[in-house]
Amino acid sequence: MDQSFDLDEYLWQTWQAMALPEGYRAEIIEGAIEVSPTGRRRHAVLISRFRRALDAHLAGGDDAAHQDVDVIHHRRSWIPDLFVGPLELDEIPDEDDLGVDASGVSMIVEVASPGRRDIERDRVRKRREYARAGIPVYVVVDDHDGDGAITVLTSPEPKKAEYTDEHRIPYGKDAVIPEGPAKGLAIGDDVTRT
Repeated sequence: MDQSFDLDEYLWQTWQAMALPEGYRAEIIEGAIEVSPTGRRRHAVLISRFRRALDAHLAGGDDAAHQDVDVIHHRRSWIPDLFVGPLELDEIPDEDDLGVDASGVSMIVEVASPGRRDIERDRVRKRREYARAGIPVYVVVDDHDGDGAITVLTSPEPKKAEYTDEHRIPYGKDAVIPEGPAKGLAIGDDVTRT
């Protein structure tokens, strides 16, 4: 076996060379390239509502909500549904100029997609990846958690790939962002209503 083979580098080069059909995206999550379709209508509705709430909360400051940008950390790449970073993303380029460096991202929001594998990606694998990258706040909006819940994770421990503070708020109650530029933002029925 070739001892000089670097799986992370191979995945990185493969990911860069991929040409996906419209409506699909590829991410490198925990040592594997995952290809998934873009979200359904309900997914887009939740993201749009959350984005509008973030835009209003962050207005006039130095940070903004962003979408459709690769967040990169140590040859891993994710396309979160939303993230908060500097107003000008040119302030946090990644070393290959393909997206933004995770070190400049203060919050990531994912809307869980239906399907066992998709839910597990957002609840488990991406959770570990974002903690490993030291993302200060990770929010999961999840229609598939009981009658629906928003989970707010903070206090990442990168070496353990875990968040040490977790709050699960059922739909119908406000989930309040506890820190960072979005601190104090209350997410409730204005975002999660059907």
